[in-house]
Amino acid sequence: MNRIGVIGDIHCEHVSLKAVLRFFDRAGVDRIVSVGDICDGPGDLTRTVELLRGAGVETVAGNHERWLLQGEMRSLPDATEPDSLPPHVQAWLASLPRTRELHTPAGALLVCHGLGEDDMAQVTPEDQGYALEVNEALWALVRARRWRYVINGHSHRRMVRSFEGLTVINAGTLHEGHDPCFGLIDLSRREVAFYDIHDDWIAEPPQVLPLPA
Repeated sequence: MNRIGVIGDIHCEHVSLKAVLRFFDRAGVDRIVSVGDICDGPGDLTRTVELLRGAGVETVAGNHERWLLQGEMRSLPDATEPDSLPPHVQAWLASLPRTRELHTPAGALLVCHGLGEDDMAQVTPEDQGYALEVNEALWALVRARRWRYVINGHSHRRMVRSFEGLTVINAGTLHEGHDPCFGLIDLSRREVAFYDIHDDWIAEPPQVLPLPA
């Protein structure tokens, strides 16, 4: 498993999701992962879930799935109403784990929404100094020495950063107006290619960020 397609916070952008999955199919990726926040957006959540399930995407739950299932934060713009969903969609969302662990030739990889079990934690490209020092969720992952990579989302900010042997790859988001993108990790080439996307239009060439040795 060297080529991994990564999908950031989807927020019901089913048109873009369909284009991304078609791209990954042509690219011949080994696995596809999604970092959660599937719901609460301008598109169709049922169609979004059907696309993810049909493509066998390995998905985790984000804070927006937690809020939806608990009936919280439903006054948010474009919030999905639980009563509008078929029972099988609600059941699938409820079945999603908070984390998934994958094993690659380059080491163990953790897929999560925030940082580990904390779906509200994050680290951004700009975080320095005190902001990093007090990030307990980040340093708990570093201290565990269990994973080489973490693929996450939540901040909607594409990113590759390393912290004492742990590389955090933020998958960004498909949400229009939030610098939408998706990623393709190539572990053999030690790089992440981020592709801008708007609806079903995918920009070439991608932004390529190196993975540390």
